[in-house]
Amino acid sequence: MSVFRIPGHLFRLSRIAATMARSGGLAVFRERLGLKGWRNGLAAAAETVLKPFGLRGDPTMKPVARALNALGPAEVKFGQMMATRPDVVGPEMAQELRQLQDNVPAFPEATARSTVERELGEPIEAMFTHFGPPIAAASIAQVHKAETTEGMAAAVKILRPGVEADFMRDIDAFSFVARVVEKLMPNTRRLKPVAVYEHFAETTRIELDLRLEAAAASEFRENTVEDEGFRVPVIDWPRSSQRVLTMEWIDGLPIGDLAALEAAGIDRKALALRTIQSFLLHALRDGFFHADMHQGNLRVDPDGRIVALDFGIMGRLDMMTRRFYAEILLSFLRRDYMRAAMIHREAGYLPEHQSVEAFAQALRSVAEPIFGLGATKVSMARLLGQLFAVTETFGMETQTQLILLQKTMVMVEGVARDLDPDVNMWSAAQPVVEQWVRQNLGPEAVLRDLKTTAETLARLGPRLPKAAERLVALADAPDRQPDVNIRIRRTSRTALMLASVLGGIVGAALIALLT
Repeated sequence: MSVFRIPGHLFRLSRIAATMARSGGLAVFRERLGLKGWRNGLAAAAETVLKPFGLRGDPTMKPVARALNALGPAEVKFGQMMATRPDVVGPEMAQELRQLQDNVPAFPEATARSTVERELGEPIEAMFTHFGPPIAAASIAQVHKAETTEGMAAAVKILRPGVEADFMRDIDAFSFVARVVEKLMPNTRRLKPVAVYEHFAETTRIELDLRLEAAAASEFRENTVEDEGFRVPVIDWPRSSQRVLTMEWIDGLPIGDLAALEAAGIDRKALALRTIQSFLLHALRDGFFHADMHQGNLRVDPDGRIVALDFGIMGRLDMMTRRFYAEILLSFLRRDYMRAAMIHREAGYLPEHQSVEAFAQALRSVAEPIFGLGATKVSMARLLGQLFAVTETFGMETQTQLILLQKTMVMVEGVARDLDPDVNMWSAAQPVVEQWVRQNLGPEAVLRDLKTTAETLARLGPRLPKAAERLVALADAPDRQPDVNIRIRRTSRTALMLASVLGGIVGAALIALLT
């Protein structure tokens, strides 16, 4: 991080505070926090000083939404996420922040047309028989309804002019905050604020290249094409590029328009259940899930199917992480806290010096209160907050590969609770998790794993003994610390044992084939 950029970062952070003050957003937060006496007076004085330096924003919008909208795409993204959490920010604030999901001011249609022609290398008329005005505008792009020359109704998504530079400016400011926090507050290092920032920055860069979004949508559709009650649009590849994405247009109602859903006869309780279960199915079965499932990105078609849109932020989980995640969820569902604690140890999440029994007790203290309670009394956001406190007590590091998953779980619960205030995340999750565990951790899965292991050993097995010998030699080096030597020797023994066991498996298989 260059010291010459620090003044710019400080200016940006000051501008955020000033814009909040000018829009009235800081006053809202003072009221929500219930500040009194000298604290309220000090905050009000700071607000008065900052107000003249803030951005004006759109005066027709509510205070906090107005400030976030004026500040730029990164802040709008944050507001969109919080719009899905009425139990955290309150119903009124959640409703206010929904202004940011589809009501961000559009850029001129002429600019959109010229972008399409420049990106795709043809006149609009050669590609579309109709190209309408913008129908939705968000923080990064806006959408136009069109009809292709082949007669397909299409949604054409176009990046905002200069959005890449605007977004990365804020990303750099967030990076500055993460690095300063990690430097000055050593107790936060286990949370890996810099790693979290880098993860967020990477997903943002992907979102700013619509070719990658098209690829994600195409893969997501292939995975879910046979899923009942869930639908993903078809991508029009010839009419897509880095800044333009064309896909099938699907008529549908916004999933957040409860009155329209009621009028259409949509079963909101069933829809809430399907929202939760679809997300879990995609995360566990495919290891590839939609990680931006707020109301603005979900529709309901005339047949009652959920239609997913906007594939700029997608999450991936490798098979091992999925297994740990599923087993942890199932252990909670079965109230087997010792097993949940053991899985955390096996996954490497719980440090070796921490007691598994004590961690199991802590998990029990968090999970027991949620069972038998309605969703109006306990939420996933609250549960994750309590688990977060437990991980801090036990010195556990933030698992960056799970950040998107956890964030999306909170989002999905917010959407589902909006549809059905009594929805229970755990009850909805149980059948999906149990089925996945049966299919992937049962006898058939063990046989598949043995087959994969044998195939791997056929390629790498002969190298394991030599690798173990090198580890032993490394452990005997005089400049190594004793505890390091012990760990290396353990690894060496494990490698030798693994080589022997796997060699036996392959040997048995060869004998069976030869006889």
